[in-house]
Amino acid sequence: MFVLSAVTFAAAASTLSAIFDWPDILREPARVVLPAFAAGAPALVWIWFATAWTYAILAIPVLLLPSVLGLRRNTALQIATWAGGSSVLLSLIGFLRWVFVVPPLADAHRDGDAATRTAVEAAWTAQHQFGGALLGEHLGQLLIIGWSVTLCVIILRRRVLPRWLGATGLAVSTLYLLNQGDILATALPGFPVWDLAGLIGSTGWGLWIAALGISILILPIRVDGPDPVRPAPQYSSGRPTTPEHPAAG
Repeated sequence: MFVLSAVTFAAAASTLSAIFDWPDILREPARVVLPAFAAGAPALVWIWFATAWTYAILAIPVLLLPSVLGLRRNTALQIATWAGGSSVLLSLIGFLRWVFVVPPLADAHRDGDAATRTAVEAAWTAQHQFGGALLGEHLGQLLIIGWSVTLCVIILRRRVLPRWLGATGLAVSTLYLLNQGDILATALPGFPVWDLAGLIGSTGWGLWIAALGISILILPIRVDGPDPVRPAPQYSSGRPTTPEHPAAG
């Protein structure tokens, strides 16, 4: 499910980027965004719909991961799991604005007179800052970064998965966090922005999600169950160490 989410979302987002200049267009004013959206509808609406629900797939493996790793009783991972699930919901709201909120605004802007367009542009800005910048981008990204950082620390400390996965996850999560500068600048003009943080951070984070899924698929890990004796496998230099598979063997 991690791999499926990463691959399908990347395909949908790449299509959206090619035909709608996403995500750069998010920082354009309403007088630019709304006519561009109206020109691309209704096909553009369906692409946003696909982008939203392919990202939503991520909630399933995020919620199931503690059981797969045998860490259902780990308090830190429990809290992070709910943060991750909440993040996906907030991001889904941000994406689905383009399906249910933006189309009527774009139509009204296209067909209205000057006064109507001015009012629609104000409405656009309000919903864009609230549903997009605040919920989808700021809170959504912060919560999912918190999830990935917590998971990476657990990987490094408990070695339930290869340590390189934890180290790279911390690195890409840090890069992804730097994208908050671009989001905060929408409310605080002049706030420091690194233009490449969003592209590099989100791309690297997406690749890490795929690597996480592949690691779970190909490496032996313990499924949480009634047996309290069997330990979770310990990874050292990429090789599992368990009573059944001693590293020295």
